[in-house]
Amino acid sequence: MKDTLRDILDAAAHGEFPPPDGATTVVPQENHRDAGVIAFTAHSVVFTDEDPEWVHATLRALDCDALAATMNPRFLAAFMDRTGRTTDTIDLLTVAPALPGVPAVALREIDDPDHPRVARARRRRDDVRVWVADGGVLVLGRGVAGRWEAAIEVDEAVRHRGLGRELATAARHLVPADAVVWAQQAAGNARSVRAFQAAGYRPVGAEALLVAL
Repeated sequence: MKDTLRDILDAAAHGEFPPPDGATTVVPQENHRDAGVIAFTAHSVVFTDEDPEWVHATLRALDCDALAATMNPRFLAAFMDRTGRTTDTIDLLTVAPALPGVPAVALREIDDPDHPRVARARRRRDDVRVWVADGGVLVLGRGVAGRWEAAIEVDEAVRHRGLGRELATAARHLVPADAVVWAQQAAGNARSVRAFQAAGYRPVGAEALLVAL
């Protein structure tokens, strides 16, 4: 088992996952901004600077399936109360390797701090860059444990034309050649899930990211 969250993510990106033994591993946060839970197949990783024994004791106190305990709303509520943080949703966590060459879709990079996507991204990521296409937005930045993270937005008027897939694919061309790019999709956002999977992103787990208030 890897020792740090960065090591665990790097391994998962290359198909090496924690053992499916029903256990929960607690590792320190890589930075103050990001705490949370990643649930892999039959193994969870909690990244927090809280006492690991508090995490394990809280999980033991839940009367629920141990394999799903870290994503149980009661654990997440206790985790947020303990840390003074909040969360938006439990996301599907996906990853894809970089691609050579340039994106097929025409993109124009912007530097607009007032753009809603830019403002939101800068609260959660470092080194944020934003590109616009005709009817869409692509955001890249360094997120949890310094990983490259992509997010896209497609205007309603141009949906069902493959733009989401093209933007998700473009992100793979824009990261360094030896990198991988991660993306989170809300499980209920079927359009986004389909777009990223069509662009070659594969699911590795579920993630609940806790952000400071």
